[in-house]
Amino acid sequence: MAPSLVWAWRRFADLTADDVYDLLALRAAVFVVEQACAYLDPDGLDRHSWHLLGRDDSGALRACLRVVDPGLKYDEPSMGRVVLDAALRGGGLADQLVAEGLYRAAAAWPGQGNRISAQAHLQRFYGRHGFQPVGEVYGEDDIPHIQMWRPAP
Repeated sequence: MAPSLVWAWRRFADLTADDVYDLLALRAAVFVVEQACAYLDPDGLDRHSWHLLGRDDSGALRACLRVVDPGLKYDEPSMGRVVLDAALRGGGLADQLVAEGLYRAAAAWPGQGNRISAQAHLQRFYGRHGFQPVGEVYGEDDIPHIQMWRPAP
């Protein structure tokens, strides 16, 4: 059974130094090491985003995502950097993470949809959360991606 996570929703300026360290470490473990993709993760958008952090009972960060403010990456809010500790995958926590992120984004920007740049192999996963593909698959950091759109709830 997957552990339950305690969610925290914070602006970048409200993150502690430990929060920033933990989220960058988790993102690097998955996006750089596990996926063998050398890229610059801190892209300047974290400072203009809400961050959702999921910690287990011991306080370890096990899941996180960010939602970039409208007008920076896309006209709409944009969920991204969605990451779940590899040891917790397959138990439904990824769906909980995305659902919680979408709920918080809808509260922050009522009436606005969400546009993402998803890894192409995750289209069905994001489709379960109401996202539809837009356009063709393209390369981003040598990984096939596709833009996806989810209208406002």
